[in-house]
Amino acid sequence: MKFISKMAFLCGIGWGVMMHSQTVNQLINEKGAFRKDTIFIIKSDLKETYLPVTIIKGKEKGPVFSIVAGVHGYEYPPIIAVQELLKEIKQENVKGTLIIVPIANVEAFQKRTPFINPLDQKNLNTAFPGSANGTVTDQIANIITKEIISNSTIFLDIHGGDANEDLLPFVCYYNRKDIPENTKLAHDLSAQSQINYIVSYPYNITQAEPAKYAFKQATQQGVTALSIEAGKLGTVQKENVEMIKNAVYNMLEYSGNYVKSKAKIKNNNKPILLNQQDYIKVPVEGIFYSDFKSGDPVKKNQVVGFITDEFGKKKEDIISNSDGIILYKVGTPPVNKGETLFCIGYTQQ
Repeated sequence: MKFISKMAFLCGIGWGVMMHSQTVNQLINEKGAFRKDTIFIIKSDLKETYLPVTIIKGKEKGPVFSIVAGVHGYEYPPIIAVQELLKEIKQENVKGTLIIVPIANVEAFQKRTPFINPLDQKNLNTAFPGSANGTVTDQIANIITKEIISNSTIFLDIHGGDANEDLLPFVCYYNRKDIPENTKLAHDLSAQSQINYIVSYPYNITQAEPAKYAFKQATQQGVTALSIEAGKLGTVQKENVEMIKNAVYNMLEYSGNYVKSKAKIKNNNKPILLNQQDYIKVPVEGIFYSDFKSGDPVKKNQVVGFITDEFGKKKEDIISNSDGIILYKVGTPPVNKGETLFCIGYTQQ
């Protein structure tokens, strides 16, 4: 059966009350198999938004696998992929529990706003762990931290290239060496995804430092966490939607959360692990030109683009600092000083 309920989080300045008695933890511990669609209402300083959450519980016990899309509301392939998954996933085939956030940043999605929430101009992707008494973005991060991540065995954050980002599909995780079993499971799930590139990020924060990113927050909390990156330039590409869905089904089967799913799309290529990243920052504001695209190989000291002023005069060449492959880059002409222009991935033995 399908239920719809509301959970209201009224969190104005200096006060916060959860108006609904049930938490996600209480819901997932209810007896029996079910699907429930839940809305968290969020208010702050006369601004209001909501966080949609679906909980699908199977008859048999199993892990709690959480899936979040739409942390950036302009990254459409992850959002559309999760919409299709919500329609396709059969409750009777679920083992354990699925917690799904179909659109984490509803306002950015509805207002077609890249990167930030238009209600408070904050980037949800750098807001974790969030705050119960902050602005709406802080509160969304806090709910995901307290209600979703804290109840998860496995946490999957799905992203893509935003409005200006040309991105190569990859799956990634943090290499937290003090919990090697979580890192191994994250790697194994990444390999099961059938996505060609796996990126391992260094994990070097303390327990007291803010994690900023959702799946890094999950990693910090000791949850097995990873992220899919697929889609680019603020459009829906059917092939990337299908890639994300196939990856999720493969991960769910491997984790034991789903059986009798759609047939796997076989990929006979061994995934390529990239365990180092080189970030090229925009040195000066201007108009960016490059013949390179995501997925292209680059060499150390190679010129990969240049920036001009408004009169077409070249201001600076952009030079790669390493041999590697372009994971993502700015794919539109305007650039601002300090932004990430290229992310080059490579392997270090």
